[in-house]
Amino acid sequence: MNDELRDPLGPASDGASVDGSPEGGAEKEEGHLPVMVDEVLETLAAAAGSLQIDATLGGAGHSERILQASSPDGRLLGLDADAAAIARAQRRLARFGTRAVLRQANFRELAQVAPAAGFGAVDGLFLDLGLSSYQLGDVERGFGFRAGGRLDMRFDTSRGRPAADLLATMNQAELTALFHKYGEEPFAGRISRAIVETRVTAPVETAQQLAALVERAVPKKPGGRRIHPATRVFQALRIAVNDELGALEAGLAASLVLLRPGGRLVVLSYHSLEDRIVKRFIAAEQHGCVCPPAVPVCVCGRQPRLRSLGKSRTPSTAEVQANPRSRSARLRGAERVAA
Repeated sequence: MNDELRDPLGPASDGASVDGSPEGGAEKEEGHLPVMVDEVLETLAAAAGSLQIDATLGGAGHSERILQASSPDGRLLGLDADAAAIARAQRRLARFGTRAVLRQANFRELAQVAPAAGFGAVDGLFLDLGLSSYQLGDVERGFGFRAGGRLDMRFDTSRGRPAADLLATMNQAELTALFHKYGEEPFAGRISRAIVETRVTAPVETAQQLAALVERAVPKKPGGRRIHPATRVFQALRIAVNDELGALEAGLAASLVLLRPGGRLVVLSYHSLEDRIVKRFIAAEQHGCVCPPAVPVCVCGRQPRLRSLGKSRTPSTAEVQANPRSRSARLRGAERVAA
């Protein structure tokens, strides 16, 4: 197992427990605990009159604080692929009036959606790449194995193929590759074989079915496990269904177009696959020139476009104690530099 994987199901930004089930009920908006919110605000440096983008609204906890920090006239564009998240955010942010502009869209569409909404040049762009407890607790979506429900896992249920369809149609080799690539699952072969054998007699269609199947297929670990053995499999399916890593790369690329000089990019990631993409993106854009080492003088003409804002940051001990699943969070920030 990659030690950097940490907690593959994502954040505890609104009170989710370690095993993926919501604590205290997923319908309590007051239960939202936006992860590393003080560190996010410090890195984003949202000021009065600034234009900000929260490209992953979720429970809107970060958006609320960003709007407060940019008072009295800062504006925020909030995106989320999940229609239910947009509806909740509208209620939570209603008091900010026209300062909050919300759109249902995946952040892979940032380059098109933001300019159309009047946010073509912004001072800050924030990405929180985790799940919310609303999603984990939604029995119709199958994100979390405690809540159960049909294995859908789509953020936008009007697009793409549900996770159950992938389990029904992919062969053993394809499933093994998927669990390896997106879940870094050490028992991918055993699990995929169990899925293929099981579906001969009955399809694997619910979160409970899949979680139980994985638990049977994976060897017992002496002393118990910190996370449920199906965690990485659920992560892998969710990433594949929503093409999350492709969306992240598109969203990061859009930041270079949307951020004005001095604008800040802030990203919260929750597992090594995402964090590696963010880290490499910032490093590449910070160095500029991509000429081969053998070329004595730069001929590509590429200039640095970002400046790293320092090493990655993790939650404080106090935050982890208050919100245990926040321990998997890693924050990175960068500032747009003039071309």
